[in-house]
Amino acid sequence: MPKKTNPVTQRSGTSTNIILTAIVLVVAVAVIGGVLLFNNGGNNQAGSGQTVPASVLQKPDSNTLSQAPQGAPTLVEFVDYQCPSCYRYYQSVTSKIEQEYQGEINFVIRNYPLDMHPLAVPAARAVEAAAMQGKFQQMYHKMFDNYRSWAYTNGSLSSDKQAALARFDTFAKQIGLDLDKFHQDMNSQEVTQRIEQDRADGRKAGVQGTPSFYLNGSKFELSGNPQQDLNTLRQKLDGALAK
Repeated sequence: MPKKTNPVTQRSGTSTNIILTAIVLVVAVAVIGGVLLFNNGGNNQAGSGQTVPASVLQKPDSNTLSQAPQGAPTLVEFVDYQCPSCYRYYQSVTSKIEQEYQGEINFVIRNYPLDMHPLAVPAARAVEAAAMQGKFQQMYHKMFDNYRSWAYTNGSLSSDKQAALARFDTFAKQIGLDLDKFHQDMNSQEVTQRIEQDRADGRKAGVQGTPSFYLNGSKFELSGNPQQDLNTLRQKLDGALAK
């Protein structure tokens, strides 16, 4: 005859299993929660959907492509001058926004050179050095309008710093900079500090890649489709201007 099971023992074993399973689940939740708390603890990055303080996104001496009266919408871009996506968005989005909304919005450009782009920091230094002679916009446009002449070599991203610096000298001459001062400023501690301050503010704002845009403190999420993003950004800017 088959062995009879004791219903009391069976129920007891089942109850024990349920309790043990519940304990394991509680511990797992606590551990996961602790890991998340640890990862976020002490992290000043803005989370998704949070408004980034204006003091983080824009400094009194930040470079601008457009300036507008107080209360106008403010668009901030964190840019890497050797970043292919920044170049693509410059062609399809930012250059158009700059032209269409000139004088109506504050359009602020901050540096966020990525380590993966070997010429990003030299390019940022060149733009900042030009800004110290009052020619930020001119050098900014030179960098992107002539992007492939310095950022690429033989179809791939260049790491030839000397060739890039020679091109930057050409740009500097074309926009009428004092070349000696340009070289001095490029290698100055002031320019280094400006770039590092931009990077630090970008990290606080939650920048994880370039280009990154913030409209009135809110992250503008890119779709990866420049034309779609241009249309959406136009709608948001028009709505902000209508308020």
